[in-house]
Amino acid sequence: MKNLTLHTPEGVRDIYNSEYERRLDTLYNLRKCFKKYNYAPISTPTFEYFDTFSREVGSCESNEMFKFFDRDGNTLVLRPDITPSIARAAAMYFSDTDGAVKLSYEGNVFINYHSLQGRLKESTQAGCEFIGDSSVDADAEILTIVVNALKESGLKEFEIGVGHFDIVRGLIDAANLSEDMEEKLVGLISNKNFFGAKELLESAGVSKSLIDLFDLTGKILNSPSEWKPYMEKAKKYKKVYDALEYLTKLYELLNKNKVMDFISFELGMISEYKYYTGIIFTGYAYGVGEPLVKGGRYDSLLSLFGKDSPAIGFAITVDQLMLALERQ
Repeated sequence: MKNLTLHTPEGVRDIYNSEYERRLDTLYNLRKCFKKYNYAPISTPTFEYFDTFSREVGSCESNEMFKFFDRDGNTLVLRPDITPSIARAAAMYFSDTDGAVKLSYEGNVFINYHSLQGRLKESTQAGCEFIGDSSVDADAEILTIVVNALKESGLKEFEIGVGHFDIVRGLIDAANLSEDMEEKLVGLISNKNFFGAKELLESAGVSKSLIDLFDLTGKILNSPSEWKPYMEKAKKYKKVYDALEYLTKLYELLNKNKVMDFISFELGMISEYKYYTGIIFTGYAYGVGEPLVKGGRYDSLLSLFGKDSPAIGFAITVDQLMLALERQ
């Protein structure tokens, strides 16, 4: 029988010697970059009340959280995601602040993945949250920080894919499908099965012009000139049209900030986090299967904690960044 006192549980591991030194250096470089953009550090507890990450918040499935109870019988969880913790803290400490609040953080998150997935159940994240500004300038600033933070960590080749919640949502709303068909369609788009999605839309009797617009969800584009041919058809669907116009403005700012070499537009992007409301983005690097970074705009999340304020942020998964640097 295996001596459990010498082993770590499945999904967690020890980090020591040179690997741990490299990790500390990487966190230092990220922290230095965040400070340069005037993001003040904040630290939130490793465990919080279950309600902070409940279904209404839309952070993580209940069965993927590590849950336990305090002596009063309250359900607590090891945080699976730091953004809702920051939203709670911002609503608590900056409730009377009218201007923008810029916060940066680092800490560990815990997700109880199924053992067959082979993913770490404890990982380290570092990121920024820009609270109180709903403008495209705030979105451009956050994406610029992401690119520069990864570069300053020593990563040379990576790609940030940017989408917009309202593109897929607007197209699906326009298709007017049954609940079951909508769920299937979201699954097909998430899994990048665009032929299957087209087949489903045709079987549901969706108009050809709308199906043509769904082509956007299967494309990776580099500039607004590539989605310009779709703009005329998109005029019928305000949510989709406005999102494409918004991404056009975002492109102009990112181009001005000289970070477009690392950014593309994935208009079919869907996030598992339910709290996103605007742009969403994910970053990958060569030889690493999991995302290095995830982020997006979440203009409704803080209102769940009593502060009605727009916000956007991102989290870099340090474990994946370390792997990318090693394989580079």
